[in-house]
Amino acid sequence: MEPSSNIASRETGLHKALTKRQVTMIGIGGAIGTGLFMGSGIAIGYAGPAVLISYAIAALIAVIMVFSLAEMAVAHPTAGSFGTYAEMYLNRWAGFVVRYTYWVIQVIAVGGEAVAVGLYMSLWFPEVPVWMWSIAFGIVLVYVNCKSVANFGAFEYWFALIKVAAIMAFIVIGLAYVFGIGTGRPPVGMHNLTGLEGGFMPHGFSGVWMGVLMAIFSFYGVEIVAVTSGETQDPQKAIPYALRSLVLRLTLFYVLALGIMVAYLPWTEAGAKIVQQSPFVKLFSHAGISHAAGIMNFVVITAALSSMNTNIYLSSRMLFSLSRGGYAPQFVGRLTANGTPLLATLISGAGVVAATSVSFFSPRAYNYLFGISLFGGIFVWIMILVTHLRFRRAWQGKPLPVRMPLFPIAQLLGITLLAGILITMGLDTEFWNISWIIGVPWLLGVSAIYFIYRRRISASVLARSMQAAKI
Repeated sequence: MEPSSNIASRETGLHKALTKRQVTMIGIGGAIGTGLFMGSGIAIGYAGPAVLISYAIAALIAVIMVFSLAEMAVAHPTAGSFGTYAEMYLNRWAGFVVRYTYWVIQVIAVGGEAVAVGLYMSLWFPEVPVWMWSIAFGIVLVYVNCKSVANFGAFEYWFALIKVAAIMAFIVIGLAYVFGIGTGRPPVGMHNLTGLEGGFMPHGFSGVWMGVLMAIFSFYGVEIVAVTSGETQDPQKAIPYALRSLVLRLTLFYVLALGIMVAYLPWTEAGAKIVQQSPFVKLFSHAGISHAAGIMNFVVITAALSSMNTNIYLSSRMLFSLSRGGYAPQFVGRLTANGTPLLATLISGAGVVAATSVSFFSPRAYNYLFGISLFGGIFVWIMILVTHLRFRRAWQGKPLPVRMPLFPIAQLLGITLLAGILITMGLDTEFWNISWIIGVPWLLGVSAIYFIYRRRISASVLARSMQAAKI
């Protein structure tokens, strides 16, 4: 196998312009999205008040994955991140499949968020077609990402700050009404957690586990911290700090916010398998806050735009990494004077437009694309943990600025839980099995492409490595 130093050296040239503060907020912004503001209602519908256990399990998986990834990111700060590490420590097939799968799921995610933004804007401008908002915001954010990584960092910082402020306001107002502090009303107390029909766990552990399926997707995006390592000032300090802060704040935001939600609102009112209104809106409305729907609509739009901004960045860096690795045309990996992979960003933006347009022609077609995203996200996280097991074996005895505790028990637990989620998705005939129906053929198809063109790819990889060595 090619030396890891050669593989990492291909991705040089990106500007290290992201600060520790920006990386921390980018990580938080990547993980807090519409999954919390809207999707949490679906998780509550599955699990009831025991949704707290669902999110705790999902948080545990995310913590294991993030700290495992942090070790590799500090050792090899590259834009290709886990895709590059899979090539380094597993094989070229793994690097190829992981990066292309992640690129596709991010493009699909941006397309989905673009449609969501258009729908949210319809609350204020019902006469404007959804597709106009979707394309307009998509163009703006692609432009932002084309300028420089500093532009991306600044935009994402403020996007994330709005979401954090909204959650903090929700927590403060919710606590006041739960305990009756300064509200002029009697305290709600903890009756809704255990006193309703079915108690704390109305659907048993099976409901809790189905809640994990929804909760795990709320944590998608935390891996962006590792992807930013190739463009971060002093990644040896910034990445560990960002990840420690990320884990603490996410646990606080998710668990505390959801705990307040199911304490204040009966879970039968807060949760539903088909969410028509955010549980956050319901709480603000119950609290007598005027224009609650409009306020939360603004926050959810911000969350969706933040997710779009983050995913455009992620997809462009993954495509850049594929090009520099010899798995995509060489011109895609070219950088502008300010260190931006312009063509990779534009191609990713074109993919977003394609993914968005599919939903207008047929919602069912978009569901099929979403199936790749569901399956691919879990697959990528499993591959990260498998890669980390091989990474530790290769780095045995060498000092690491960040070390994941309980190795390898934590990694094996994470792989087991993720595999369990994947199996459950396949067995569910109501919705989640779409992930297997589309995800498995995708993996087989992209693997077939790799093996068909393996010789050509190997020659291209060798040429890029020699070129990188000369540089």
